Amino acid sequence: MNLIKTLIPAVAIAALPQMGLAQEAAASGEAAQHTQYILTSLLFLVGGFLVFWMAAGFAMLEAGLVRSKNVTMQLTKNIALFSLAAIMYWLVGFNLMYPGDGWSITGFLGAFSPTSLEPVGLADTETDLSYASVGSDFFFQLMFCATTASIVSGTMAERVKLWPFLLFVVVLTGIIYPIEASWQWGGGWLSEMGFSDFAGSTLVHAAGGFAALAGAIVLGPRIGKFTKDGKVHPIPGSNLALATLGTFILWLGWFGFNGGSQLAMGTIGDVADISRIFANTNMAAAAGAVAVLLLTQVRYGKVDLTMTLNGALAGLVSITAEPLAPSLFQSLIIGGIGGVIVVFAVPMLDRMKIDDVVGAIPVHLIAGFWGTFIVAWTNSDASFVTQIIGFLAIGIFVFAVSYVLFAIIKATVGLRVGEEEEINGLDMAELGMEAYPEFSKG
Repeated sequence: MNLIKTLIPAVAIAALPQMGLAQEAAASGEAAQHTQYILTSLLFLVGGFLVFWMAAGFAMLEAGLVRSKNVTMQLTKNIALFSLAAIMYWLVGFNLMYPGDGWSITGFLGAFSPTSLEPVGLADTETDLSYASVGSDFFFQLMFCATTASIVSGTMAERVKLWPFLLFVVVLTGIIYPIEASWQWGGGWLSEMGFSDFAGSTLVHAAGGFAALAGAIVLGPRIGKFTKDGKVHPIPGSNLALATLGTFILWLGWFGFNGGSQLAMGTIGDVADISRIFANTNMAAAAGAVAVLLLTQVRYGKVDLTMTLNGALAGLVSITAEPLAPSLFQSLIIGGIGGVIVVFAVPMLDRMKIDDVVGAIPVHLIAGFWGTFIVAWTNSDASFVTQIIGFLAIGIFVFAVSYVLFAIIKATVGLRVGEEEEINGLDMAELGMEAYPEFSKG
């Protein structure tokens, strides 16, 4: 017994260093988990405000590509659609897109409830520290939702009424976009099938393009865009300097768009991948612009600035579905072909008498298909067939619902301004701005 009494303290003393090491290891593991949580949340916040800056890019690009008599209307639509998107994504969109275990129809329709954040300071909560804060995630994902609406705004410029358009935005950002995005990013049926869309060539850009296409068809072309003998009448924008600045801002924001979609920044591997995404994204944009520079010179004997701007954007859209896996050379090829698409798709739409004021359909829809399809070239986990199925499923859903909604709006409250209002300009017709003589020109 005396021997036992002597050994117990000795064993306890000997075990103290081991207990200390275990405590240090536990503390170290907790610190590492906290660091991952902090850095990933920071990635979403930084990426989110970069994508938010894209709203300024869209506003500048579209204001520069419409005529002076419609600039204020276009800017009004842009700030209104972003604000409505923020409210609708909180009210229903976020949980409809990311339902977790709360699907209304598993894999197809998410949950209908407003977004709730964690309590201040994470008090009395058991937060999942393996990911990021709800606030940062919501903020980041909201920016993608607003981007989808911005795409539609540019296509339908110069002849659409303000409030009917904003009514469509409410449904697009609150219902249409969250549902189709949930099929992939929310863990829905396309995700289960193996469809791959890293940052939204289809889920964001092509979806916006399909909605824009539906709107353009229901709305019809601008007065004077197509002559009776079938010729196309070019309608120059009011400020190409503003449009160019807007394109550079979109280019900048795209680093947050694609880089933030890594969805993690807690390891050296994540950071290396984010830097790889930045480099590939930039390469694709540059290749798209250069491809248009060369091709327009060859086809038309002169360079077209507006097409060159859209070439850079098409390169960005093309790389968005898979900005991580390609090499820099592969990114150059992917982005360059995106630029080529613009040069051929713009006149194709003109032949079809579809009036797309800013060229959003070639950039976001057609280049979005290319970017989605070519994922399987560099990502061995994707297949060309599955990529096509995913694109078609989202395209059919978004186009059909958008077309029906636009048709209902047109038949009830009206979608398009009258002929006189369109000629005088939407700034005067819709916003009551005083008419100036130059507004009635061109």
